[in-house]
Amino acid sequence: MDKRMLLAIILSIAILITYQYFFVKPVPQPVPQETIKEETKTTQAVPKAIAPMPQMPQMGGSVDEKEVRVESDLYTAVLTSKGGTIKSIELKKYKDKSGKSIILKGDDVLPPLAIGADEGFQFSKVNFSFQGKDIKLGPESKTAMLVFEYSSEGYSIRRTYTFKNNDYGIDLRDEVAGLNSYWVTLGKDFGIHDKDSSVHFGPVVLKDADRMEFVAKKLAEPNSFKEGIKWIAQEDKYFFSSIVPMGKIEEAKAWNKNGDALVAIKVPGGTNNYFIYAGPKEYDMLKRYGYGLEHIVDFGFFSILARPLFWILKIFYSISHNYGIAIIILTIIVRIPFIPLINKGQKSMKKLQDIQPRMAEIKEKYKNDPQRMQKELMELYKKHKVNPMGGCLPMLLQIPVFFALYKVLLIAIELRGAPFVLWIKDLSVKDPYYILPIIMGATMVIQQKMTPSTMEPTQQKIMMIMPVVFTFMFLTFPSGLVLYWLVNNVLSIAQQWHMNKKLTKQPAS
Repeated sequence: MDKRMLLAIILSIAILITYQYFFVKPVPQPVPQETIKEETKTTQAVPKAIAPMPQMPQMGGSVDEKEVRVESDLYTAVLTSKGGTIKSIELKKYKDKSGKSIILKGDDVLPPLAIGADEGFQFSKVNFSFQGKDIKLGPESKTAMLVFEYSSEGYSIRRTYTFKNNDYGIDLRDEVAGLNSYWVTLGKDFGIHDKDSSVHFGPVVLKDADRMEFVAKKLAEPNSFKEGIKWIAQEDKYFFSSIVPMGKIEEAKAWNKNGDALVAIKVPGGTNNYFIYAGPKEYDMLKRYGYGLEHIVDFGFFSILARPLFWILKIFYSISHNYGIAIIILTIIVRIPFIPLINKGQKSMKKLQDIQPRMAEIKEKYKNDPQRMQKELMELYKKHKVNPMGGCLPMLLQIPVFFALYKVLLIAIELRGAPFVLWIKDLSVKDPYYILPIIMGATMVIQQKMTPSTMEPTQQKIMMIMPVVFTFMFLTFPSGLVLYWLVNNVLSIAQQWHMNKKLTKQPAS
């Protein structure tokens, strides 16, 4: 049992440590200039049918760029005549660490919503004309339209944006003449504010119900998809932008352009309607749109557990109005199904402790005959009705719940900036003073001292390293996750104390 218990604990630690490598995408490192040059050479050799967007030829003269602002209760969007695209969107209700509003913006690699054609003409830098001035939406003016037009050399493009107050969604209607088909891009980083190493950032394509992620360094060749495309997006931890085509999609493509990961869709010429979203990853709101945008919220490998846990967490928040309290209540609720199993495991561990002298005798007597030793030990377990793995099983069964909650507390924008008490001002980030992790480590020590063990004294001293290892691991975990683990430990201590008290009153079998 000692070795099995030790193996189970080591396995738990190993799973926690390696989780980052198997289920969390690291932030790609900047691509060296030498690599960029090589990728550029490779890109030029790609067949034209899947080549990255061709660059617009020089039109002659400078582009007289004009900007127009659209302000609603939720955001301020800046649109530009250059390409008839969105230049930036400032999210009024979300602040960065310095207290300034979050701004999602594109750059000159390829502007968001830029139009391109296979024939080699790029419309991202041509000057569109538009009528009107800055727009301010509100209770008196709930919707507004902005029209950009371009016509030259046999091409005609009319872009109509429709904005709605108190809604992050923007409707776009493109009327394109002179092209059999064309591309619409999501430029580099549009929808990205923070590049967090614990989550993916960059292009995402939803194909059927499969969320497909891309990073620049893994896009040596363009990735192209022609079936089941629902939408494309650029994302970070809490925010994203997306294009949802309302009509036919000929192709979706993600590719590396000089170290930047871009994504675009190809649609037939003529009239096409799109739903554009640039804002927070609010799961319920995204689900209400009905376009499958809620799949941008990545609940991870254990999503089958994470989604209901997230739903329950929000119910408790609606009652308590404090996500810290909601996490505590959720921890208690999640603990309840495991109580009978944990009680059974604790009884099994106590019985193993009681028969430890007899186990030591068998091991000493048959130390040169492993098969006979195992047989005698199994007979001993059977006689005393002991399951040698009974103490390990509850801990192992709780690991999926832990990872599911880890994902929920890591990515849920609802916890971003959510305070708990006193020094915990944001449950989505680490404890600034490391008080919760240290208390959690102390509860692990208490728990170990109270738990019956069949380990030898030397092994028990070695296992005292485990609380130290977990404490250091949890120092950088979100405060909400540490709070969950701390409360779970306190509940374990209470249950162990009750079980120990109960077992001491019972005669050994």
